[in-house]
Amino acid sequence: MKRIVHYLMLMSLCACGQKGPDVPGITSMVDLEGISHEMIELGSKLDDPYTLENMQAAYDAVYGTKAGRRELTPTDIYVRFLPKGEEQYDRLKSLGIELMDHPVDYQIVTEGDYYMDPTLPEDQITWQYAVVSHSFSFPADIEYEILDECYIAAHDASTKSDGVDWAAVERRSYELTGNAWMLAPLTKAEDGPQKPHGRITVVDDKTGEPEGVKGVMVNCNSFVKLGRAYTDENGYYQIQNDFVGDIRYRLIFQNKKGFSIGFNLLLVPASVSTLGQGPAEGVSAEISVSSERKLFARAVVNNAGFDYFEQCDGGDKGFISAPPSSLRIWIFQHLGCSSTAMLQHGAMVDHELVTKYLGEYMSILKNFLPDITIGINGARGFATIYASASHEFAHASHFAKVGKPFWDKYIYYVLESFVTSGGATYGSGVGGYAGHCAVGEMWSYFLENLIYMDRYGVPSPSMNVSYWFSPTPLRYISERGLTRYDIFAAIDGEVTSVATLESHLKTLYPDYVNVIEQAFARY
Repeated sequence: MKRIVHYLMLMSLCACGQKGPDVPGITSMVDLEGISHEMIELGSKLDDPYTLENMQAAYDAVYGTKAGRRELTPTDIYVRFLPKGEEQYDRLKSLGIELMDHPVDYQIVTEGDYYMDPTLPEDQITWQYAVVSHSFSFPADIEYEILDECYIAAHDASTKSDGVDWAAVERRSYELTGNAWMLAPLTKAEDGPQKPHGRITVVDDKTGEPEGVKGVMVNCNSFVKLGRAYTDENGYYQIQNDFVGDIRYRLIFQNKKGFSIGFNLLLVPASVSTLGQGPAEGVSAEISVSSERKLFARAVVNNAGFDYFEQCDGGDKGFISAPPSSLRIWIFQHLGCSSTAMLQHGAMVDHELVTKYLGEYMSILKNFLPDITIGINGARGFATIYASASHEFAHASHFAKVGKPFWDKYIYYVLESFVTSGGATYGSGVGGYAGHCAVGEMWSYFLENLIYMDRYGVPSPSMNVSYWFSPTPLRYISERGLTRYDIFAAIDGEVTSVATLESHLKTLYPDYVNVIEQAFARY
């Protein structure tokens, strides 16, 4: 829980190669130099080709208005919601609604990662735009406004064998509404509707090798026609919806493993990195340390999280408790410290020490509470960010096993020690809950080092850091036969000191008593 207090006190400062699936050849690469993380700037309102009225006009233009004319009925509703707080926001998400913080029928003058309606206070969740089924039952207590009734042929079961060329109707609607500039030319027989696909990768500058950005959501839309898919473990994605024209692509860092990386105005639980406009057949992107800093950090932390969840289940070797579901991670560019406060999951939120340090920011913090914060100031490369994230994920597993009572004491010790010891990172080891801190940090430094060794074949630089506790005994016994899963089995809620950790290990593994005694006596 590296310098959690620094995070609390400085919160205000950081607020201002493998073969993929069977898909067509990889498409055009996104120019990441133009990526912006500022607020989206909207231009003029566009005429949405998918409104019921416009699609009817396009159908009539393609197939005529004589006998046999088909009367279209709406399949979808374009709507915006104004949730009051996280509870209402989460309830909308639980209904399977894809929420966007900006309207989809406006020209984008300047791309960005977020939008805040200028008519609303900045400490309020902004309007959330969505496309829902025409039969959708709106929650009675959440404010909403219906913007358009729409027709999307793929959502109409009667179109599956009706003989209508709905792609031609869509193209005609783009033309009639002044959006023909978005259409790709039909120059070859295979031209037509496309299912977007591609690959998103990040380069580990320590090895020089690219790897897939794993389990991240690729989201795209053309007006109210939406599509999304998760990348696989090699970074490939394939969206199943057909598109006839250029679409906007976004990476949403809400991982399919159950964690999200978020910090957009403090009010969006999953960060968005906009990739901009691209062709319907798809786009690819290669992120590196020279790419935009926020995008690179999000990709590295995302992969560290995906890999961490993967190694929690060791099969026959055992298991490490996976971090709690809906884990929320914030990345701070201007902090060099990280923490696993588990605030969203109820740890220490209302403690007077937390309130004292945050003051007026406490009310903002409670809107979308983070569980993990990762400070990357000074961490330039992939390996450093990856190791720091792995350390905090190890803490989250420990929390999942021992629960809130243990964790409250742990955080209290760190906070109190910071005050009484003049700012020492982990205090001096004196205090009622120093043992909680020792056990927690020994475990997380130990597992961080193993994960680093698995990846790079050398010890993590953090193993050279000296504190009043040391993870070396755990490393010593792991090198002599006990696995990470064996050691995790020993750190339950009753293990609240180095002495009880040693005792519990000896009880669980009597064949290793001599090794365990040597390890703790030596270090």
